[in-house]
Amino acid sequence: MKIKIHAYALPALILATIHLAVAQQPKKVHLIGVLVGPSSSFFSARIDAFRGGLRDLGYVEGKNIAIESRYAEGREDRFPDLASQLVRLGVDVMVTTGTLATHAAKAATSTIPIVMSAIGDPVGAGLVASLARPGGNITGLAIFSPELSGKRLELLKESVPQISRVAILWNPFNASASLSLKETQAASQALSLVLQVLEVRNTKDFEAAFESAIRGRADALFPINDGLVNAHYKEILEFAGKNRLPAIYAVPEYPDAGGLMSYAPNYTDHYRRTAAYVDKILKGAKPADLPVEQPIKFEFIINIKAAKAIGLTITPNVLARADKVIR
Repeated sequence: MKIKIHAYALPALILATIHLAVAQQPKKVHLIGVLVGPSSSFFSARIDAFRGGLRDLGYVEGKNIAIESRYAEGREDRFPDLASQLVRLGVDVMVTTGTLATHAAKAATSTIPIVMSAIGDPVGAGLVASLARPGGNITGLAIFSPELSGKRLELLKESVPQISRVAILWNPFNASASLSLKETQAASQALSLVLQVLEVRNTKDFEAAFESAIRGRADALFPINDGLVNAHYKEILEFAGKNRLPAIYAVPEYPDAGGLMSYAPNYTDHYRRTAAYVDKILKGAKPADLPVEQPIKFEFIINIKAAKAIGLTITPNVLARADKVIR
């Protein structure tokens, strides 16, 4: 039996067939690579915020995106290999945290878009031409506010007026850390504080740095924000607690894990905003045309339990300034 199809119905049939074929085609799953310096445990809250930001924008893992993460675990010499791994996987966009991770990503690819999620000074580090017009394949969010180091030192002195010698932990390979150190040194003069500057260039340096702090009679601790330093946050917290050293940190993960206090950008908000950059790029925007953003929210966090553990009483006027108090 032959079926007759009227001529006017044929175009409609063809269009319906095309639409059906298009509808049946699987949607592209965008692959996002994430390159991080510290451990996954240290960065869990930030990565959760990033994932949450993507969900808010309509992305679902396994449906229209997949995320491949690589953690250097404090071994910054691993960055080049980890970045190359993500490039070989064919990621559509790479998200980096920190100066060294972003440099490694830049060296690994000049075509895959790179979104910096938290970096000190991208212009000074030679990663972008300017904040307003990045150029190249890199954009994202900066946290460069060297004056924050001076503010942290002020808050530490105000919280513990009796301190006079402060041990500084810093990584000299980090250009942003160098700028923060200069700001800290300038602030120390106004506060009549003596700084003991202790370099940590690799994992093996921490034990010696801790011993030097004790020999130097440091009565407070001041780690400068850095991937290597943050990768050893547990050892730093243990050292500060064991030696009853008040400390102020550059990221909120420290007081959340039992440290005394921190003054820092709101990293949860920061990483959620990173998702917006990824979204724009996946929709066709060029990194060169997306201005680099800077922090807009800062938080002063105090851990009362940590204060009691080292015999410290935080005065009411300092507590009143805190955005978050952990009891």
